[in-house]
Amino acid sequence: MHGGRWAFVILVMTPVAAKLHVFRERTPVRTGTPTNPMIPASFGAGIIVQKGAVLLIRAITVASLLFVASSAFGQPAASGPQFEVASIKPSAPGQPGMFIRAAPGGRLNINNMPLKEMIVMAWRIQPFQISGGPAWMDSVHYDISAKPEDAAKRNDIPLMLQALLADRFQLKFHRETKELSVYALVLSNKDGKLGSGLTETKEGSCTPIDPTKPPQPPEPGKLPALGCGGMWMGPGTVKGAGIPIANLIPMLSRILGRTVIDKTELKGNFDLSMQWTPDDSQALQFPPDGPRPPPSDTTGPSIFTALQEQLGLKLESQKGPVEMFVVDHVEKPSEN
Repeated sequence: MHGGRWAFVILVMTPVAAKLHVFRERTPVRTGTPTNPMIPASFGAGIIVQKGAVLLIRAITVASLLFVASSAFGQPAASGPQFEVASIKPSAPGQPGMFIRAAPGGRLNINNMPLKEMIVMAWRIQPFQISGGPAWMDSVHYDISAKPEDAAKRNDIPLMLQALLADRFQLKFHRETKELSVYALVLSNKDGKLGSGLTETKEGSCTPIDPTKPPQPPEPGKLPALGCGGMWMGPGTVKGAGIPIANLIPMLSRILGRTVIDKTELKGNFDLSMQWTPDDSQALQFPPDGPRPPPSDTTGPSIFTALQEQLGLKLESQKGPVEMFVVDHVEKPSEN
């Protein structure tokens, strides 16, 4: 990784639009350090690029943070909202990362995304909840441009995407509930004191995001600036500005490969900053056949220790019901 170039991603979130922007960092930065301009988890995409090769292309929580409203975890209703027109094509090879934008009126543009990540987005689930299906669901990437006949509500977009996947990919599935290990996120101190890396957001401590202006790349070697509600993440580091604790939950779940339940009872918005040393068990972030970034500093704390020492939170292992999305049938779509 020495001498290479990283790319970082910034999410712009507004009530009417969500954009994912990818920029190239102009100077090499090691992973796992506080000066690592890596990946924002607010939109939830994880993309690292070195010399044009995608090293990490996993959405941490694309669904839960792009689409705020809850989506039914079931087969899409035939009478539900649908896109009127949709173009689906295999992505051109060699594209450096994923792009997705939900525009006002319900138009949706997706670039270089595999079907498995679209399922994660449409049904607001985690990759570990998906079982069955062919290997190409995770390896073949698609570009999609879809628009509804009439202006659609933003909350309808995941439902329309569900209908699109059922129609064009012939996606059929069923649900299963399994008793699995889960984590409960709780306060680590009996007096409720939070760590220095987790503070209540004060008025004026972050800048509201302007949806009409794309975020600017940071200066070489510096972190990207975060607007209110923004969050970014890289291997071993996460930072948020003016976010609820609920926004941290899907990121933890994605990294740890388990359902995480928020039992902190913390209300309001927070600024957070945490660094840790990822271990091999957290390789869920990476494609199974993809390369890995260089090892980070092994002397740093684990994510469990970092949560306690830096945020004043901890994860308790429990058993709980976890819904599984079992793919029964799927086909590659015809181009149009």
